[in-house]
Amino acid sequence: MIKLKMCYDLDISQQKTIINAMAVNEDGVMVTGGDNGSLWFWDWQSGHNFQQSQTIVQPGSLDSEAGIYACSYDVTGTRLVTCEADKTIKMWKEDENATPETHPLHFRPPKDIRRF
Repeated sequence: MIKLKMCYDLDISQQKTIINAMAVNEDGVMVTGGDNGSLWFWDWQSGHNFQQSQTIVQPGSLDSEAGIYACSYDVTGTRLVTCEADKTIKMWKEDENATPETHPLHFRPPKDIRRF
């Protein structure tokens, strides 16, 4: 028998939608995909949400078809593949021009992170 223990609790309720999909790469970047087409990127270790993005529906689709049903990183862990309600599969890649200066990260872990 395997006994599991929760390490800590991520507050994904901030995304304010139904979460359909989640993936984590080897660098500890977790992504959650929502029913409203939102993609939120989290630091797996601290639970900090450091980026948010919104998918764009295919031309001719309704805005309500923006939902993300599944997501997974490729073998390199740098590209994200999403399966979406508008009948598309999209590939996302890292912004090669992003730097700490262009995308600053002002984060200090909260003292009350719930660890179990």
